Amino acid sequence: MWLAVHRAHSLSRTNAAVQSIYDRAFDESLGQAAGEAVCLVGLGCGGGQKDTRYLAKLKSIHSTIDYVPCDVSQAMTRVARDAATAVLPLERIHPLVCDLANAPDLGQLLDTIVSPQTKRVFTFFGMIPNLEPDVILPRLAALLREGDQLLLSANLAPGDDYWRSVGVVLPQYDNAETSDWLLSFLVGLGVSSSAGQLRFGIEEVDGLLRIVADFEFSETLQLSIGGESVEFAAGRTLRLFFSYRHTEKILANRLGRHSLSIVVSQIAPSAEEGVFRVVRA
Repeated sequence: MWLAVHRAHSLSRTNAAVQSIYDRAFDESLGQAAGEAVCLVGLGCGGGQKDTRYLAKLKSIHSTIDYVPCDVSQAMTRVARDAATAVLPLERIHPLVCDLANAPDLGQLLDTIVSPQTKRVFTFFGMIPNLEPDVILPRLAALLREGDQLLLSANLAPGDDYWRSVGVVLPQYDNAETSDWLLSFLVGLGVSSSAGQLRFGIEEVDGLLRIVADFEFSETLQLSIGGESVEFAAGRTLRLFFSYRHTEKILANRLGRHSLSIVVSQIAPSAEEGVFRVVRA
């Protein structure tokens, strides 16, 4: 269901101009360690489409390439692994199921998969919006060693009026495909989609704006979850989703708080998405 949302509403899938900024970011990063062994670590790899495109480019200039598709979803990790077999032999692909926000030992684990001397390129596409910045950015900073690169993407707020710009992109979230995907969580717990209403909105947190989706219960429900009884009273809301929107300046400031620096930016003509090459400052 997430893939259906991505296919219908992700600009990287529906907008050729946005697709091109990823290719430009890939091409720009290629000369950083040509000829050496390299490992691409796809943090939050999803279906692996972007990583596979990048791997094809890396293959043209690197003698040895390993790929670690890493995602909290085992199913998505498998999809990314299968996509990458179009470019790499299976023995060079090392799938890893991992919750980035709760994996302080990820760096040590990666050193058991590929040699610590191997140059590494991390991709972090579509993840910044859906994680708390003060949780994930220190984790990214701790992963990067000297010589490593990080390519990350961010959903941006186009225009000079931050609040208005976020409102302009709200329909990319408030739609049938996204609603079906989010409600599937509740349906899986035994909650009927008619037991309340899904509401989308915008809120500010520590100077950042984010789009949120909350389910408001119209009736009181008693559920058994993991052997425990949980009551949702009528009128109570349950947060199902949030997605931060940045500007390039705001993102640079947030990264700088954690000793991360943007080296090169690729911004879509619509100014709604950007891909950034980042290193430790």
